[in-house]
Amino acid sequence: MQQAGGGRRAGGVSGQGAGFRSDIQGLRAVAIALIVVHHLWPRGLTGGYVGIDVFFVISGFLTTAALLARPPRRPTDWAEFWARRIRRLLPAALLVIAVTGIVTRWVAPSPIWITTARQVLASTLFAENWVLAAGGVNVPAVHAGSSPLQQFWSLSVAGQLYLLWPLLIGASVWGASRRRSAQRHGVLAATGVIAAVSLAVSVWWTSIQPAVAYLATPTRIWEFALGGAIAALSAGPIRPLPSAVRSGLPWLGLAGIVASAVWFTADTPFPGYAALVPAVGTALVLWCHPIGSWSPERLLALRPLGYLGGISYSLYLWHWPIIALLPFVSGPLGTLDTIVALIAAIVLADLTRSAVEDPFRRTRSARSVRNTYRLGGVAVLVVALVAGLWLSSTRAQVYGADQPISSAEANAGPCFGAAAMARGFTECPPDPTVTPIPTAKDAGDDRPVAYQDNCWSYAPFLARPVCSFGDGPTKVALVGNTAYWLPALMKLAQQRHWTITTYLSSRCTPSETRQQFEPPNVTQNCHDYGQWVLDQTAHGQYDLIITTNRLAVLAVGHQTWVDTEPAAEHGFRSYLQQWSAGGTPIVLIHDLPYPSQTTGPIPDCLAKHPGHTDRCDGTPQSWGWHYPFSAAADGVSGVHVIDMTRYFCTDTTCPAVIGGVTVYFDGTHMSATYARTLSPYLARELDRLHLG
Repeated sequence: MQQAGGGRRAGGVSGQGAGFRSDIQGLRAVAIALIVVHHLWPRGLTGGYVGIDVFFVISGFLTTAALLARPPRRPTDWAEFWARRIRRLLPAALLVIAVTGIVTRWVAPSPIWITTARQVLASTLFAENWVLAAGGVNVPAVHAGSSPLQQFWSLSVAGQLYLLWPLLIGASVWGASRRRSAQRHGVLAATGVIAAVSLAVSVWWTSIQPAVAYLATPTRIWEFALGGAIAALSAGPIRPLPSAVRSGLPWLGLAGIVASAVWFTADTPFPGYAALVPAVGTALVLWCHPIGSWSPERLLALRPLGYLGGISYSLYLWHWPIIALLPFVSGPLGTLDTIVALIAAIVLADLTRSAVEDPFRRTRSARSVRNTYRLGGVAVLVVALVAGLWLSSTRAQVYGADQPISSAEANAGPCFGAAAMARGFTECPPDPTVTPIPTAKDAGDDRPVAYQDNCWSYAPFLARPVCSFGDGPTKVALVGNTAYWLPALMKLAQQRHWTITTYLSSRCTPSETRQQFEPPNVTQNCHDYGQWVLDQTAHGQYDLIITTNRLAVLAVGHQTWVDTEPAAEHGFRSYLQQWSAGGTPIVLIHDLPYPSQTTGPIPDCLAKHPGHTDRCDGTPQSWGWHYPFSAAADGVSGVHVIDMTRYFCTDTTCPAVIGGVTVYFDGTHMSATYARTLSPYLARELDRLHLG
């Protein structure tokens, strides 16, 4: 999200001249409305994230128009341009960043403090998009409870482009003057080339790494350049368009924006080719400068849209922290909560516009270039320093365990961890007031070593990492989404002289059933990965294969989980038949209960309810999930099923803490500590099957 400072005047088609562009204010209103509605009601407006693309094109248009009106030729010109951007963007942004950090520390559980502190720092330095990209965040699929500063990714992209753009326009103007051609011709040529190259990069990157491509600056430059090209076209006389065309094209542009918001989803390959729809739609409205009784000028000039466009920048900054943090106060957002969040965001945006944005743009003292850099630099330094100190202290808190896990395990009593389930709650009664091991602060990092060693294949499943643990003569392959069993198996590896080799994949189930990833080439990559695993493990290379998977992606051609289950079962049965044909025994471990169904991340819940761990419990019904894979093994020779569910749930309850041990490190995966307590019971199951 971004707004070009002071950019309310720009020329129109056919040399219409400069003037207030009410249509641009209306476009801003449309864009922010799409974004906010998408975040508040994601299922109702699945593609509302295209509002960001509308803003990028608008900003490219206004910024380029301003630079063409006052081409930068001297260092002072560039300094003045950047000072205007600082006054426009920084005060409101730093206010929201600071308040969000304080409120997060106050209302949110400690497990998300590190992430928020890191993103406070990244947002302050306009690097949030790259931090999110490095973390593999899928922004179009964000949900309430995600990072409260996630929306700053687009402001970071804008800040990086604002740093680059005056240099580009200055060079284009200088080159045009050397060739004695019109300045706008040089700018048009430069923005055209940049748009073409960036669009090609966007299409390519989206096809291989859509989550990163969505956030990367190189994949977004073309939208900014498209707006710049329209500004260059509009800066001088061009052949007039017929009035019917000039009135119709803006309607077509608006229709493209709205259609993409309605029809696109989180699975649409984006930005790539798809971003052309909202971006070109915005460009049509800007270029044709709708005027006349048949144009959308009257619609876009409506007073409510003008008001919404005027507060759009602050509304974008405020709405997401409210949506992300409110569930920590009220629980899952209901209808009333959503309405309250919307009203609060509008009120805060209005106050921020009048009390922060306007004064810093308009007062004489604030508009001094020297004061702008001095005050801006000090403000950024203070917020960055506080964020850095917060990050450092939070890491010390989170990683400094109240009671070292290793010590707790070494001194474990007869009811520690899974032993409490094995012996029964009559003999080992649960105590919800006891601080669990690991604590809520530590549980999020209580993961198998495979995470630290980068042993996973993630979308687009081109990487195929293989890791080994142990050095015994018995070779065991661990396949699928099975890393959380690794701590238990590593204890067995020491006792039974195993070498465990991992073939771990996130969300991609090795199967003959193709899974519906986006873009389509990822579907093929996942299938290819499964065939590669088959080749690596099915021909006698191992003495034992252990696998488990979760049904996390719909099958191709199916729209619901109910429809997907039979297809998944059939495809996995076929895969198992090929797998077992090599003669290697296969152990299929039934999947775990799934707290994310109702409770969410267990460490967050425990942090929210200290001394009441039972408030984070579930039931076998509420934590159940689609798991057709055990049924697929029926009748397949050499395939054995182990169901460890009884160590996670009784007939009525699935505890979040068992035997004083936190069972999950998030909302879906078992903690390493609890896995180690399961080792003797997993060993019994293997012995019962005469395996291992």
